[in-house]
Amino acid sequence: MQTDARVTAEHPSPRDSELIEQFLDALWLEKGLSKNTLGSYRRDLSIYACWLNSQKQFLLESSRTNLLSYLNWRVRQRMKASSTARLLSCLRGFFRYLLREGMLSEDPTLQVESPKRGRPLPKSLSEADVEALLNAPDVDDVLGFRDRAMLEMLYSSGLRVSELVGLQLSQVNLRQGVLRVVGKGDKERLVPLGDEAANWLLRYLKEARPGLIDNSENEVVFPSRRGQQMTRQTFWYRIKRHGLTAGIDQLPSPHVLRHAFATHLLNHGADLRVVQLLLGHSDLSTTQIYTHVAKHRLQSLHQKHHPRG
Repeated sequence: MQTDARVTAEHPSPRDSELIEQFLDALWLEKGLSKNTLGSYRRDLSIYACWLNSQKQFLLESSRTNLLSYLNWRVRQRMKASSTARLLSCLRGFFRYLLREGMLSEDPTLQVESPKRGRPLPKSLSEADVEALLNAPDVDDVLGFRDRAMLEMLYSSGLRVSELVGLQLSQVNLRQGVLRVVGKGDKERLVPLGDEAANWLLRYLKEARPGLIDNSENEVVFPSRRGQQMTRQTFWYRIKRHGLTAGIDQLPSPHVLRHAFATHLLNHGADLRVVQLLLGHSDLSTTQIYTHVAKHRLQSLHQKHHPRG
């Protein structure tokens, strides 16, 4: 199976590269998108530009026929429908930008349908699995104590892992039991902490964190063994390690705990819009997928326990 990497062996032409960067600059100014999102857009646009260049054409010359040929090529390479749909969404935004700036007279993405794709349910953990995971770290060890506090925070607040590892002391208000989090697009939100998570965090700050830092000016709440901000990959590794200790068959990722946070809230009757605010979703449709998870869970319970399930 070929991948997009086979197409990007060469960079786009200089003029196509310049167009792409102009578009990304406009996106950054208008929408405040994260570096990761902008990087994904750059990669998708560059791949399509390289394909066009291989056909002796450029982005400003792109037609609906070019685009359909490229999408057909992706199908033949057995590329995922989800990645093709993401690419097409990116191209729509790009060509609309070119139209707005007067560089194009016609949008080549018009009447081009996105590939149909199933909507996968997010993977989650049962409440028993979460409890086992939370109890897995050895709290007699300073790193284990830190991990326990991080896991409690992740499950209690539904933070993204990047928000958790980047959390600063100035963002924590234990007296009010809230966190001030800066999420995607530099959007700020207040996230409440449960009593259990707040208790673990308070104990961690007093008993374990001083053993991980040697600089009183270090503001990182959860530093690494070296006293620096932890990477997402490091925390992922730590969670997988604790998942093995807990005997969880499907090793959890940090994002799985975020899914568990949302699903368990809905299972216990939380309002969907409240969950949307807690997760920091700008669009309710993004949160609605958790209603399917909750429904699936309720159906399983009904089948297991009801005499006519």
